[in-house]
Amino acid sequence: MTFRESSLSHVRLGVALPVLLGASLLPGFAPARLDDDVESSKPAIADTRSALSEWVATRRLLSQEKRDWVLGREVLVDRIEVMGAEIDSFRERVGEAEATIAETDAKRAELFDENEALKLSATELAATVLALETRTRTLLARLPDPIREKVKPLSQRFPEDPADTKLGLGERFQNIVGVLNEVNKFHGEITLASEVRRLPDGSSVEVTSLYLGVSQGYYANASGTLAGVGSAGPDGWSWRPANQAAAKIRQAIAIAQAEQPAAFVPLPMHIDQESGS
Repeated sequence: MTFRESSLSHVRLGVALPVLLGASLLPGFAPARLDDDVESSKPAIADTRSALSEWVATRRLLSQEKRDWVLGREVLVDRIEVMGAEIDSFRERVGEAEATIAETDAKRAELFDENEALKLSATELAATVLALETRTRTLLARLPDPIREKVKPLSQRFPEDPADTKLGLGERFQNIVGVLNEVNKFHGEITLASEVRRLPDGSSVEVTSLYLGVSQGYYANASGTLAGVGSAGPDGWSWRPANQAAAKIRQAIAIAQAEQPAAFVPLPMHIDQESGS
């Protein structure tokens, strides 16, 4: 209520009071009591208070909702930033993974091509190893006993059935190289061996054999009465009697054994015409 409204109320009250007083003097008039006015205004006051309380509660609730909304918005903004960073990181990892996959695919294709080339090489190498084993077996059959016995631990490892063997190509090749190395070494040396030789008449005699590599061999008994010449032939190493050269062969053996001084000793030779050796 404004000041003007209050003044008007006072004026109206001042005017109304004489009227009310005059009226109260009239017969049969019963003036209203002030307490009745107060009692009648109590429900309106209570309603006003209730409305005011609800309004205050509503304002408080709106204020709380606003604070909660601001706080929730800040949380959502932070979450959006975090999720955005995670998405960027995920995209980066996806790009790296795609690059890795592409590199892996390229490497796999390269390895596949290399594997195919290795398979082809392995097939060619298997054929080469098989041919070498076959030729080495043929060579061993033409060698004298001392060297064949020496390389037997390696030559026995040659597979009988190349298609059904547990030996790898590398091991098979090593066996071949091992045999050929020993043969080459034997061929560059003069070898003496004490052996028992079967004679054409069926008897056996102990002799000393002299091998000039794998090309020629000689033997003679201790008395120098029996001798022979050996060489490789189409059926393998073979010996032929050479009793007429027994003394010369015995002399060559004595020189090799350092029992006599070195000297030039002519010895017979046998060359197999069919093999060209």
